[in-house]
Amino acid sequence: MTKKIGFFIGSLRKDSYNKKVAETFSDLLPEGYESVFVKIDDLPFYNEDIETPEQTPTEWTRFREEVKDLDGVIFVTPEYNRSVPAVLKNALDVGSRPYGQSVWDKKPGLVVTASPGGVGGFGANHHLRQSLVFLNVPTLQQPEAYIGNITNLLDEDGNIIQGTVDFFQTILDAYLDFAGKLNA
Repeated sequence: MTKKIGFFIGSLRKDSYNKKVAETFSDLLPEGYESVFVKIDDLPFYNEDIETPEQTPTEWTRFREEVKDLDGVIFVTPEYNRSVPAVLKNALDVGSRPYGQSVWDKKPGLVVTASPGGVGGFGANHHLRQSLVFLNVPTLQQPEAYIGNITNLLDEDGNIIQGTVDFFQTILDAYLDFAGKLNA
């Protein structure tokens, strides 16, 4: 049976470095896995006042149904002001409600942050992990995935260079092993 791995990208920019990183991870998935790039840019901000059968936005329902079917989740995000972008935090909030019906519960997670800066999104990586602890998303601890100086890791065609792709494979292999043990 094919396992579905959901990708959540915290950057909305068309030529996002984080999108490029997520696509590279997706391309590295072995046979038996399917990548699902989950749309989060259309989700209205979470507001409990509209969480009623008559008012719940269709985008929330679509999102929750899509995430429910995933076997694992990979978050790839930049850092905004030492934290995660609002679009990604909103997706976490929408998926965690209504209370007691979180679609995140027990899904193995991986956090990857990429940045043109040297720190590689360290603040966003750790802020995201704080939310994932509360949402009961067991998250791979090692190897850590802070991809700093991303602009120096691209070739002349804008593709991620082989040495970095090899590092991504190491991270992905560890994640799939981790997820396999949790789902056993």
